[in-house]
Order: sequence, then structure tokens, then C-alpha cells
Amino acid sequence: MGDVLTNYVQDFQGDGPRTSFSGDGSSIPIGRVISINGSKVKGVLYDAVGSNGAAIPSTMLRIGSILKITTPASAVYGVVGNISIADPSVPLHQATRLFDLELLGEIPQDTGIGATPGFQRGVSVYPVLDDNIYLASVDERAHIFAQPNKAHVRVGTLHPDNDMPAYLATDELLGKHFAVLGSTGAGKSCSVALILRAILNDHANGHVVMLDPHNEYGQAFGDKADVLSPDKFMLPYWLLNFEEIVEVVVGRGRPDADAQTAVLKEAIVAAKKKFAGAKAVTEHITVDTPVPYVLSELIAHISGNMGQYENPESSAPFLRLKARLESLRADRRYAFMFSGLVVQDILPDILSRILSIPVAGKPVTILDLSGVPSEIVDVVVSLLCRMIFDFALWSVPAQALPVLLVCEEAHRYVPSDPNAGFGPTKKAITRIAMEGRKYGISLCLITQRPSELATNILSQCNTLFALRMSNERDQEIARRALPESALGLLSALPALRTQEAVVVGEGVPMPIRLRFDDLDPLYRPKSGNADFSVRWQREDQGREFVDGTIQRWRSQFRNEDTALRK
Repeated sequence: MGDVLTNYVQDFQGDGPRTSFSGDGSSIPIGRVISINGSKVKGVLYDAVGSNGAAIPSTMLRIGSILKITTPASAVYGVVGNISIADPSVPLHQATRLFDLELLGEIPQDTGIGATPGFQRGVSVYPVLDDNIYLASVDERAHIFAQPNKAHVRVGTLHPDNDMPAYLATDELLGKHFAVLGSTGAGKSCSVALILRAILNDHANGHVVMLDPHNEYGQAFGDKADVLSPDKFMLPYWLLNFEEIVEVVVGRGRPDADAQTAVLKEAIVAAKKKFAGAKAVTEHITVDTPVPYVLSELIAHISGNMGQYENPESSAPFLRLKARLESLRADRRYAFMFSGLVVQDILPDILSRILSIPVAGKPVTILDLSGVPSEIVDVVVSLLCRMIFDFALWSVPAQALPVLLVCEEAHRYVPSDPNAGFGPTKKAITRIAMEGRKYGISLCLITQRPSELATNILSQCNTLFALRMSNERDQEIARRALPESALGLLSALPALRTQEAVVVGEGVPMPIRLRFDDLDPLYRPKSGNADFSVRWQREDQGREFVDGTIQRWRSQFRNEDTALRK
């Protein structure tokens, strides 16, 4: 038996002819079943001694190896999640070697002439005790991970079969949300850019909206993207709902916040009704109705009501509101929201631009949030997510256009701490995660800290890309989010190389470890580390560098923005 197995191992390692694919599993067994518990199988490796009496190295069986067990109806396949020696004190060539196998799916036997059964998830007929276990051949693995017979894209190669392509099923990936998890520097941004570029190369009329907090993705899609920064795009204040406008104008934790909120609510309703005038029946207008109103009318209404109070303490909320609104109107950082003397109903123009309708060769809209004042970033994200969802909700189903919303640094907007973050932002993204797929909205969450991301949001992502993670808390969250069939692969997370990921879920036929294809340097996001060793050898730039930086700081204008202007 030992010599036969030695020959088989040599065949498997490429020193001889490889075993061809056969549906009946006619290959040399490497072990047998000793325990079955649902989809979990425990096996024992057969004794394997070479012709020289030495033990055959167990490297033939590794974490993530694909094994096969034949049944009367099919060939059942599983992935190795654990390998151990029953008694470590026994010499290796005498030790009983055990392994755990998670059953994932099967290839049914031929059902007729010319039939080519493909790999199917789930197991219809389970193996029994003492069944032989085989290493899946190269041809069998190729059959399992074959190019899908439905919409798909190639994104890389399988590990350790570097010549075997890795595919993603497009509809399953986009239709049921997905997440990209990994530490800083693991390659999240490049992975996302590569996945989306691969999809858009085959679907030129896609609709992708990216929330980019660090201005990373502007160059990742070239002329396929419309990059919108605050200095060239308007999100007028009248689009904000009441919770959002209160966050901007009143803020949180102020002693008279309740009084200011009450005054602001009354003033907004009055300003909206005055703007609508004879154009509409004003009885239905509420503080949240998306009707334009003039900021000067809002301030005038507040000033008028303030005059009713002679007591300075009673007029204090009015004075604070008025001062805050006037400062927002004068602050250049808020020009994208509070500038302009003429108020027009430009909601159709805004939504058309954000959603790329019509596409006109630019299926990606990148919303550069790096120039948005930090105190209202959450408000802007809330507004954008809410508008995208409401537009999909009110679209005629037969005409609705599916939209992918990509949320970079997702833990900032939907944190795990219930007391952190901005409530409306969490509500808007949660609504998309829970209900979005009913209306054609898909969600891509990207985060370096999955432990700080709300678990109910992460659980809605049916495909997960786990890149290198060294933090134990993040690894634990990843383990909870991924199915048990991938737990063996997860042990490799701290050791994954850049461009490598463990992928599980609906977008792949079974849990895999892959290496992403190389991304053209021209399209890599600006997420690389500073090259200290190069820049610290250059001559200092001098005082003019400091003066120029301060000038841009004070004017709130960055030179790099000029490349993004039309």
C-alpha cells in the first residue's frame, strides 16, 4: 500500500501522469471516514510509508485541500479545515493522522447520454462510515471551479493552482451585497477597483456610486468615472430632512438644543409653504417634504418670531439659529450646500448626475468626500444614501435601474457601538442592507476594522472577501461572519500576502483562496504609503512650500482638484 500511495503522491505532485477526471472516483484513496456529523466529516489518513521505510510527508494534504468521497449518486466534495496527529508522542510514520472535512457540494453522476453534470452546492446523498476519501484531481478541481455558465468575470487565480482562473458570478455577487475586509495595506482598494473594472468591462451601462472619503478612487476608473467633489457639485440644504438639518444647524449636546429645534421646525415649514405658494397645495407640506425653500426667508421668519420676545433669555435660541445659518452661508467649506441666491428645484439634475442616468460612457460616480467638512460628512452620506434608496423605491419596477453603492470606510457610518455615529446615516445604510435588493440596490462595504462595523449590516453581505487581517478582534468577527466551511481557510488570514483573499458566499462556487490579478498601475487607487526612503533624500522644498500649503488651507482649495475639474 505504501509504495502504491507513494506513486500516487508523485503523480499528484507532477512527477508522473496526472489522474484524469472520472465520475466514479477511480483513484487511490488517501484515507477513510471515521465520523459524520451533518456536513462535517472526520477522516483518518491511511498509513503511508515509502520504499525506503520513511513516512511520506503529509504536505500532500493541506488546509484548503479539496477532497472527494464517492456515493451511489454522486461525487461529494469538501474542503479540509483541520489536520492533526492523534498522539504527538508517537513517531510520525507510526502516528494516526486525522483531518476534518466540511462538505460543500457534489457532482451528480451522468444522468444520460451527453449529460455534463456540473458542481452543485449542497449534498443529496451523504457518505457513510468507512467510505474511502480521495484527493480531488486537477481536472476535478477545474470542473468545480470552471467558468460559470452564467454572467461572470475573472478576477484572479486560485491558490495553490496558480494557473487555474478564479471567477465571480456577477448576479450573485451584486444581487445579494458583498463586503471587502482587510487591514491597511492588504490591498482592499486595489481589489475593489479590479473587481469593479472587470464587471464594468462587460457591462458598460452599469450604475455604480462610490462614497470615497479619502479621494482614492479618482484615477482608478479613468474616463469611465465622473468624480464629484464639493467645489463642483451642489447638494442644496433644502434636500436635507429634519434630522439632518438639525445636525448641521443645531448640533448635539447644546443646552438649548430642544428650543432651537422647535424654532427651526416651525421656520422651515413656513419657508417651504411660502416657496410653494400657488404652485401646490401647501397643506400636505411637512418639515420633511422635499420642497425647496429660500434660506433668507428662513432667517427672516426666525428674526420675525424673535421680535415677539422682550426677554433676552427667551430670544437666545433665535439668535443662535440666525447666527449659525448666516455663518454657514458665509463659510466657503459649505458652499456646495448653502451658497446661491437663487433657489431652484434641481433634484432631477442631482439624481441624474449621481446615478449616471444616462450613463454616457461614465458608469461610475465617485463622490469625493475628502473636501466635505468633517462635522457634516455623516449628514452628506445620510442624504446621499437616502436619496438613492427613495429614488429606487418610487421607480416603476419594470423600468428601475439596478445601482451598486460602494461604501468605503463603512465602519465610520454604521459603527457597532449603538451610541456612536449619526443615527440617520446608520438608518439609511441599514435600510439599503435590509431592503435594498428588493428595489435593485446592491451594497459593497469596505472596511479595515470589521470589529467596529455593525454586525447586523455585515451579516447581510452574502459574499465576503477577507484579505490579510492581523488584529484578533477583526479575525474573530470575520470568523463569525463566514460559514463554518471556510474556517480552515481563515487560519491563513494573518499570513495572506498582498493581493490574496479568502472568498466565500454566493459569488463563488465554494470557499476559495485566490490571488487577484495585477491591476494596471495607471488605475491603482491612491492608497499607497508614502515612500519615506525616497522623499527623505530629496532637498527640502523651502518656505514657498509652507506658504502655498497655508494658502490652500485658508482658501479651502486644493491644487490636485484642478485635475478633476471639467
